[in-house]
Order: sequence, then C-alpha cells, then structure tokens
Amino acid sequence: MRSILWLSLTAVLFAGAADAAPRKGKRPVKRPTAKAVVKPVAPKAPITPGIMVPKAVVLTKPTPAEARAHAVWTLRAALNVAALQCQYSPFLRAVDNYNQMLKKHGDDLASAQAMMISHFVRTVKSGGMAAFDRYNTRSYNSFSTLDAQYNFCWAAGQAGLALRAAAPGEMARVAETAVVALRDALGIVPPAAGLMVPPMATLPDFRLPIYVADD
Repeated sequence: MRSILWLSLTAVLFAGAADAAPRKGKRPVKRPTAKAVVKPVAPKAPITPGIMVPKAVVLTKPTPAEARAHAVWTLRAALNVAALQCQYSPFLRAVDNYNQMLKKHGDDLASAQAMMISHFVRTVKSGGMAAFDRYNTRSYNSFSTLDAQYNFCWAAGQAGLALRAAAPGEMARVAETAVVALRDALGIVPPAAGLMVPPMATLPDFRLPIYVADD
C-alpha cells in the first residue's frame, strides 16, 4: 500500500517538474510593439503677395560685365515707366528724376546699351538687334503694374534720388541695389490699392406701395 502511494506521489512530482521546465527549441513569442502612426503634414502653399506681379527679365548666361549692364539698363527702364505712371504725385518728381538720369549718367547708359547689344549678338547669333528690341519691350513690361503702383512709384522715387546723389560712373553700383528694391515693391499691395472692397451698405426700399381699389 505504501509503495502504491509512493509511486503516485513520485508521478505527480515528476509531472509538475516537467511542466515547470522550459521547453527546448521553442522561444517565447514576442508581440510586435505598436508604433504610433504619424500622418504626413501637407506642405502649405506659398503665399504670393499681389495679384499681377510681372516677371523679371533674366539673361542667358551673362558675363559679369553684361550683368552690370543689365542692371543699369533695367533701372533705366524702370524710371522710364515711372515717368509715365507716377505723375499723380509731384513730390516723387518721376519725370524730373528720369531726365536728370539721362543727363548725369548718359555715359553709363551708352556703355550699358552697347554691352547689351553685344550680349544678344553673342547669344542669339542671328537677329541680335531684334532680340535686343524684344528685350527692351520685356524690360518695360516687367515694371508695368496696377495693383502695386503706389509702392513701385515710391521705390522709383527713391532710386531717382539715389542717382541724383551718385557721381557719374556709379550708376551700376546704384542699380544693383535699386533694381532689387523695385522688384520687391511690385509684390507688396496695400489695402489702398482697391483690393479690399468694403461691403455695400443696405439700400432703402424704393418700392411704391400697392393700392387696392375699393369695390
């Protein structure tokens, strides 16, 4: 009887030890760690000020001398446009600034014109003068604006004053800074340009009353 109980107890202990021992050849299953899903943020569209910002004229592989001449000739075109569009304010002196530029910096303008003609003769090969004429037209159009006219005229007035103070032969130095300021002015539109129109006031009722004749 004791032998039967001993065998039963031994079998129970052996079974418990077998269950407690780890099984060989099988590794515990690792559950994948949940990763936080990051939603991509859509890039915001760049805000371009202004409504009709004319494009600047860009030369094809200009030399440093041609780039300086381009700045001088571009400033001349800008002040020419200002002389036509900015006469609403006598304080800007747009016409007088343009005439003084032609008088004081005539040698710089002549050198810039010759350099720009040679640029188009060199790059276009055939029809260089026609390309130069188209370049002049594009230069004028690149400063033709309506919604940013006030800012453009103010910047052109500042450029005209800078040319008045500059000595002959220094127009290229002034143009390198003034052309950038003029291009920036074309992209700024104040509310006074007429782009922010207030809502119309409520109008009175002008309808006449309807009279019904008595029977």
